[in-house]
Amino acid sequence: MTEMLFYHLQGQPLERVLPTLLERSLERGWRVIVQSSSEERVEALDAHLWTFRDESFLPHGTHKEPTAAEQPILLTVDDGNPNGATVRFLIDGAPLPPDAKAYERIVLVFDGGDEDAVADARLRWTAARGEGFEVTYWQPDEGGRWVKKA
Repeated sequence: MTEMLFYHLQGQPLERVLPTLLERSLERGWRVIVQSSSEERVEALDAHLWTFRDESFLPHGTHKEPTAAEQPILLTVDDGNPNGATVRFLIDGAPLPPDAKAYERIVLVFDGGDEDAVADARLRWTAARGEGFEVTYWQPDEGGRWVKKA
């Protein structure tokens, strides 16, 4: 059964949280897709993932590159899976892909400071449960560590 994890951003921007989540995915041997709803976000994340930390970077590419299928992390606005990812991150309200149940995990990351994003996440939670996904909800504690709340 596909797990669908809801990550509620509070007090930290996506650019700070996403690299850590992607590192953990790679450590587990997973291939990943990060799907955004805008090309601008894909371009910004592409630049950020090369420089987010002085001592390391995250190997990745975008859907526009000829080597997209070879990338351990693929940034895209499309709903395909050219790199054979088993984990898909949905950011900026990106829609659930038609093949969502083919993934081990779908990770929906949403901004807790955006009322529309929170309302959308609630609707998606209800829909995901109704479609048979194993859903969990994660929030950061005071120290910034992710804690499973539901």
